[in-house]
Amino acid sequence: MSTPFTLGINYWPRRKAMYWWRDFDAGEVREEFAVIKSIGMNVVRFFLLWDDFQPTPDAVDPAALKNLVTVADIAAEIGLGIDLTFFTGHMSGPNWSPRWLLGGKLPFEGGNEWIRDIVSDGKPVNQGYRNMFHNEMALNAERLLLRTVVSALKDHPAIWMWNLGNEPDLFAWPETSDQGAAWVREMVGLIKSIDPKRPVTIGLHGDGLHRDNGLRIDKVYRETDVAVMHSYPMYTPWARHNLDPDFVPFTCALTATLSGKPVLMEEFGGCTALPGEKTYTMAWTETNGRERTQFMASEEDFAEFLRLTIPKLHDSGATGAMLWCYADYVPELWNKPPCENAVHERFFGLVRPDGTLKPHAQVIKDFAATNPMVKPIPDYAKVEVDPEKFYEGPIWYLADLYETYLKKLENR
Repeated sequence: MSTPFTLGINYWPRRKAMYWWRDFDAGEVREEFAVIKSIGMNVVRFFLLWDDFQPTPDAVDPAALKNLVTVADIAAEIGLGIDLTFFTGHMSGPNWSPRWLLGGKLPFEGGNEWIRDIVSDGKPVNQGYRNMFHNEMALNAERLLLRTVVSALKDHPAIWMWNLGNEPDLFAWPETSDQGAAWVREMVGLIKSIDPKRPVTIGLHGDGLHRDNGLRIDKVYRETDVAVMHSYPMYTPWARHNLDPDFVPFTCALTATLSGKPVLMEEFGGCTALPGEKTYTMAWTETNGRERTQFMASEEDFAEFLRLTIPKLHDSGATGAMLWCYADYVPELWNKPPCENAVHERFFGLVRPDGTLKPHAQVIKDFAATNPMVKPIPDYAKVEVDPEKFYEGPIWYLADLYETYLKKLENR
């Protein structure tokens, strides 16, 4: 039986971004979900900002839960499935900690240099937070959130997949990969005890291909129904260039080898220059003094990247492609996290701040019109590597594995 190739998108509203749960507007969601559907996408992934859904560890906010059910109703009405992501957590640069989790060292004081901004209750804070994988208060809160949300939506026709986190290693690390896998096993089991029908995953990203960060791809995806990957060539030194169209399919293929199952490319994309601007590198200084640069593709160059990449993903045996993300954010959000410091996050969208579509929307629409079905993993995409040996030093393997992949692709 053929399975449709999933086309989807990661969603934050363009007028609200991470503040939509506390300033909820059902009409806005309906309008934007209709745009997503009109382009030919069938799944929308969105995120339960943890602090909004659990302002205290022993209760789930009833208004947030009601709004979540409304979003699910709108998705069902429009014909979209939901990839519902818990424990967010890390998002678009900052880490958004529940206020009750605050305490301890700042994450970057422990060597996590990429983490600079901590946000809690919607505002930047100069505090660290407790480890969500080991702190008993956090674990009990996680169990409560899963029980409450899954019980409320277990029979809802819009739920397509449950997701335990967005790049959770950027928020905290389990002490060992076995402990990370045990956490995933427990949380999957809890969800399955309430809803045995829907698949469960966890949104791991390219860092897990570079090192053992406590959420090892082979161990974690042994515990889930679905394996996913998040992949960006512009953030990876061994990609051939910033818009390398074979890089994203290769990371999917490698993840499939490590996990032992086909992979959904749950997140990939890039930020674009303003309309009419050419591709360039943007430079700026964050409010904390850190100097930043970011590759910005012209809208036309990014559309060409997707025109090449999506068919390659499809051909490589991936089960779907989900773009990051729905919207560029309106200028009224630019002085708030994440846009204040992570300036490039303003410009990752399928739609511009005024709601008009960028050129790559047509690329997706054209591909959707072919009604693609999932293909078997071809021989060139079957990466030959032993997970145990790989995780002894992933960086030793990656460039060579990619070169071999490209040669096999060329000679197929």
